[in-house]
Amino acid sequence: MILAGDIGGTSTRIGVFETAGSRLTPVVEEVYSSREHAGLDQIVRKFVSTHSLSITCASFGVAGPVRNGRSETPNLPWVVDARALAAELGIEGVGLINDLEANAYGIAALEARDFIVLNQGAADAVGNAAIISAGTGLGEAGMYWDGKQHRPFASEGGHADFSPRNELETELLSYMLTKIARVSYERVLSGPGLYNIYRFLRDTGRGSEPAWLTIELAKGDRSAAISQAALAGKSELCSQALDMFVGFYGAEAGNMALRYLAIGGVYIGGGIAPKIIEKLRGPVFMEAFVAKGRLRPLLEGIPVRVILNDKTALLGAARFATL
Repeated sequence: MILAGDIGGTSTRIGVFETAGSRLTPVVEEVYSSREHAGLDQIVRKFVSTHSLSITCASFGVAGPVRNGRSETPNLPWVVDARALAAELGIEGVGLINDLEANAYGIAALEARDFIVLNQGAADAVGNAAIISAGTGLGEAGMYWDGKQHRPFASEGGHADFSPRNELETELLSYMLTKIARVSYERVLSGPGLYNIYRFLRDTGRGSEPAWLTIELAKGDRSAAISQAALAGKSELCSQALDMFVGFYGAEAGNMALRYLAIGGVYIGGGIAPKIIEKLRGPVFMEAFVAKGRLRPLLEGIPVRVILNDKTALLGAARFATL
């Protein structure tokens, strides 16, 4: 049996799978709050003690850079070490990969119903692919096409420098630089990033914050409060913030397509995208995606799909364990 995990800044999903050929069959699964635990080893210990299963191999996708089987997670105060996890499980070795790399591996296990198409793309769209995922942070990964199949590779592109495209976004960058020393794309394209955009618009006088929204924001999940108010048409300020966010999503997805020459497709993952799918289906996302000057025709031919299955990274971690 395969033990697999998807470790994010908010939640950690652990599951056990059986294999029959290339097919993965889920046996049991649990979801834990990442911040309520001191580390992944604590969660694994709790999971294994709860479920009496014979584990033969294990693999985990973690939100952070992985070097030599070890990751210091940027959005959690954790150190994840493959050798320590192997000792905890009493097995020979443990696979440890970036969570977006795990998502990329998981795409091959999905079905047509697990996607919503934003851009059909060209009929002969075969080649490299890419995945971008906004959630607690911003993850990016590539998939090299070797002529027969996609081979995923990790990236930390979400931490690359944010680059504004117009005067309003230049103002946002200047505003952000008064708060932090360096502005990466993750600072505007993530759950916390949506709140950063909203705060900029509010603080620069582009809308007022009603009392009911102040109460909602104080409850904790500020990005959810903003997106829900925007989608419900309850706040023009929130709508402006979400539109900017969607524009950043499309622009950076298009940047990835250019960097990796991802003519085989770009996938939108993460927990935010399915919740704002009606906005992503609107004109803002795709116009930002294709607005690359002379290379616009190339971008228009690239398929773009939103992943709906929230277990993609878990399936990918399990698939990686079988390789």
